[in-house]
Amino acid sequence: MADEQLHIAMVPWLAFGHMMPWLELAKLIAQKGHKISFISTPRNIDRLPKTPPHLSSAIHFIKVPLPQIEGLPPDAEATSDLPSNKVQYLKKALDLLQEPLTQLLASLDPDWVFSDFATYWVGSIAAKLGIKTVCFSICIAALLGFLGPSSVLIDGGYFEKPEDFTAPPKWVNFPTTVAYRYFDIKNTFDLVEGDVSGVNDPIRFGWWFRSCDVIAARSCSEFEPEWLRLLETNHGKPVFPVGQLPPTENETQDQADDDTWGSTKEWLDLHEKGTVVYVAFGSEAKPSQTQLTELALGVELSGLPFFWVLKTRRGSTDTELIELPPGFEERTKGRGVIWRGWVPQLKILAHDSVGGFLTHSGWSSVVEALMFERALIIFTFYADQGINASLLEEKKIGYRIPRNELDGSFTRDSVAESLKLVMVSEEGKIYRDKAKEMKPLFSDRIRQANYVDNFLSYLKTHKPAAKGTQQQEITNSSSWGGVALFDQHVKE
Repeated sequence: MADEQLHIAMVPWLAFGHMMPWLELAKLIAQKGHKISFISTPRNIDRLPKTPPHLSSAIHFIKVPLPQIEGLPPDAEATSDLPSNKVQYLKKALDLLQEPLTQLLASLDPDWVFSDFATYWVGSIAAKLGIKTVCFSICIAALLGFLGPSSVLIDGGYFEKPEDFTAPPKWVNFPTTVAYRYFDIKNTFDLVEGDVSGVNDPIRFGWWFRSCDVIAARSCSEFEPEWLRLLETNHGKPVFPVGQLPPTENETQDQADDDTWGSTKEWLDLHEKGTVVYVAFGSEAKPSQTQLTELALGVELSGLPFFWVLKTRRGSTDTELIELPPGFEERTKGRGVIWRGWVPQLKILAHDSVGGFLTHSGWSSVVEALMFERALIIFTFYADQGINASLLEEKKIGYRIPRNELDGSFTRDSVAESLKLVMVSEEGKIYRDKAKEMKPLFSDRIRQANYVDNFLSYLKTHKPAAKGTQQQEITNSSSWGGVALFDQHVKE
């Protein structure tokens, strides 16, 4: 019914690890008859998968040019376009979009706007316009609950140094081992020091939580119920799990994709069921040269067949190029494949010959692996990956390659032993069994639809009344915004 239709604006963070699950949620909502305005920068929108034809009239992509600032290359519009230490410039440029997005949201007049942590100021913009806000996180509830109440994130005083993240914080009111390893959080600290935007990630998360009306997490209550309850307790707001958002194959594949899959499938078909290790660290994570050397020699030492999607550079300004050890590809020819471009990851993981996934534990990769019952061997880099890995480890769903707790160093022997343990040994059977056990939570489309239906039911019954004159007043004003709100808080 027309009066039941919602109009939802979405403003995801400029990272494909965020935009892709946001797009999956957009498609699920559009399938229910609602309208989506998906807002991002021109180059990012052009790189997103094409919308299925039956949803093209319901999902509208709106391109907002990213301001050019010193330190940000002209072609850099996503985190994957930049070395890790340059992502701070992307946040600074994003913060300059407050005024354009104010005008855009006023003209779109959506019922709800979904914001991401980096666009923490969207909530205050929306409130002034009479639009309600959902904090939608692609991070699991365990990470969001671990971070604590918004007052802790904004005012500080608890998470001051890396060591503070290595044990469950005081507000976690149930037994758990979920916490960061020192080397994981130290790597993250090293990346955010000297943030040129002037607003660090904890403060962004804090104001993001504080300014929204509803929190939605990529999660399901069967998987992490205690963390979802903690999240609601921490913030005193409704919290909705929206499911794991398993991706769907794009319905319109071009010929290049078909050619890539054809040659890949031919190689996979040569191997027995469950024997191949798939190695990939997502669109952003890049090993150091030392890490790459040990990982490669460990994969070689394991004796297992492998398909490795290798990323050696992040954007045109990345000068720290990495290379495989001399002779590695020649020595493993036939047993392994090194692929340096895009691959159809879903199709690879779905292939019967793949038995395990050496992954950074980015949650999209975890979801895709567990959809197809693939056992997880984990090698983390930074950000949310440490908490993801800790939760998977606690639940015996993933096995972490042993590393030095302080500096994260490891050996080729530990890589080889970890791969063989998870892939073939009796000791590692629990990880293979757990991956199979998780499949219903991560691949059931009916279960996923039920989570979205429940969420939409709330959004429909709590959508705001007509906004009218209040919007016009805000459209004519520029003396406000999330950064202004942050500045005011600091002065107080």
